[in-house]
Amino acid sequence: MTTPDSRNPDGPDARLPLFDDLRREMAALDAPRGVEKELMQAFAQRFPRRRRWHDALTARAWALAGGLAAAGVACALLVVNLHAPGVDGGTGSVQPVVTRGDDGGLFIALDSIERIEREPSPRMVSTQVSRTSLAALGVPLTPETAGESVRAEMLVAADGQPLALRLSAIN
Repeated sequence: MTTPDSRNPDGPDARLPLFDDLRREMAALDAPRGVEKELMQAFAQRFPRRRRWHDALTARAWALAGGLAAAGVACALLVVNLHAPGVDGGTGSVQPVVTRGDDGGLFIALDSIERIEREPSPRMVSTQVSRTSLAALGVPLTPETAGESVRAEMLVAADGQPLALRLSAIN
């Protein structure tokens, strides 16, 4: 507790003898045992503590609420992670899947869909592609199959740039 003389030691009433006498009298006063306890009990009876909303919940209710919250978070994460084919998982960039060809197979776009659609006369080229280069597209890769190649068909622009890729056979 701060007294006026501790806040302003040079104040006009800092060292008045009247305040010294008051300080001595206050130091000599001593409340009987249990007065503070009785005062606190009387105060608690007169002004009862209101129950807060979270005090009313039992441990079982808290466990149920926590379980439901965890299930909700898990469902939200599942929904966020499920995405349409052709949408890159977290970056928001889009790899559209274009259907072309005689057998209705799907092409994985290597360039933007606008660029593919703008190309006046794309060519179809059959080729062998190594599995290691296809790992980024989701083709399974193990140490045993890392050196193998996969037969693929590529849609190539007139300038030779690959536009889309279709895997013909994965052994």
